[in-house]
Amino acid sequence: MTTPSPVLDSIRDLLPGFRERADESERLRQVPEQSVKELEETGFFRMLQPARFDGLESDPVDFFTAVRLIASADGSTGWISSVLGVHPWQVALFADEAQQAVWGSDTSTRLSSSYAPTGKAVLADGGYTLSGKWSFSSGSAHAARVLLGGLVFNEDGNVVDFKTFMIPRRDYEILDVWNVVGLRGTGSNDIVVTDVFVPEAFTLSMSDTGRCFGPGQEQNPSDLYKLPFHSLFTSTITSPIVGMATGAYAEHVEMQQQRVRAAYLGEKASSDPFAAVRIARAGSEIDAARALLMANIREEQACVARGDKIPLQLRLKVRRDQCSAPSARSTRSTRCSRRRVGGRSPRGPTSSGARRDAHAGRVHAANDPERAEDVRRARVRPQDRPGDVLT
Repeated sequence: MTTPSPVLDSIRDLLPGFRERADESERLRQVPEQSVKELEETGFFRMLQPARFDGLESDPVDFFTAVRLIASADGSTGWISSVLGVHPWQVALFADEAQQAVWGSDTSTRLSSSYAPTGKAVLADGGYTLSGKWSFSSGSAHAARVLLGGLVFNEDGNVVDFKTFMIPRRDYEILDVWNVVGLRGTGSNDIVVTDVFVPEAFTLSMSDTGRCFGPGQEQNPSDLYKLPFHSLFTSTITSPIVGMATGAYAEHVEMQQQRVRAAYLGEKASSDPFAAVRIARAGSEIDAARALLMANIREEQACVARGDKIPLQLRLKVRRDQCSAPSARSTRSTRCSRRRVGGRSPRGPTSSGARRDAHAGRVHAANDPERAEDVRRARVRPQDRPGDVLT
């Protein structure tokens, strides 16, 4: 049994501040710099970073636990924390030249991302020429580099690969387009790249990550970097949603304990057996979501620890459960908590904040249950579908 990361205790101390700044996040359409700085000081962004670059190489279960805690206080802060915090794991799979470029002079460098292959890369001498426009790069204002998905075309115009391209801040533009209702504070703006040369070492093939391989494993041999990309990265999207539901649930329970129903002759809401059943159901949904997500990660970790190849069926089950159970269960729990909360509820933060954020996160492409189920039924091997970012 592993010892929980000390980062978790530091995160718990920061939750009141994140909660107080939730309105500021919405107003700025960005998570306040103070919150990002506080997270940096706890070591959170180093949890999945290689030890040779001052990283902690933490248990991913601890990482996702920290994400849920943060998101329980503020959905937007939890979302960008999860997204920015998982990228060091992928950078560790890049060639050493790219790792050195990111952390060689500053081990606190952060990266944002947009993985959908909406960019086009053309083969060039020693690398690729990349152009395109990408949406939904959460936390991009707090990052010095970006990871972008793109299809690689040969001279005949045929697609030959699907890669992740690492681009420094000087070579891309951020378009301020994030005007939304849910997860408003994530600053998930657009990224534009125009004819930028990307050296081979600063790319990573999705065909390689699909088979749990990356050239950086030579320098970073930890079992942490042998886990499936799509298991970790899709859990990165689900974990903050579970956290948002947890925060909404806790606030709802506290409100119900204090609430008196004037229309029912002063009856205490806490005495209502029907309300108690709804609260119990909501709590059960959240607990089940959390347990399922973590159990699947533990099962994959066990395979890696034994030196076994992670079975295809397990990887597909992880994807199925990640989107159809945790995220769906969590959003169902917010609806369950909302019922019969009284006429004052629309003015409360539970209604206006956590539920909107959770439902906004739920529609992320990684949480498409029909897509995951189609892939599971088809028994498609990840290496056979290099263009499927959701597998």
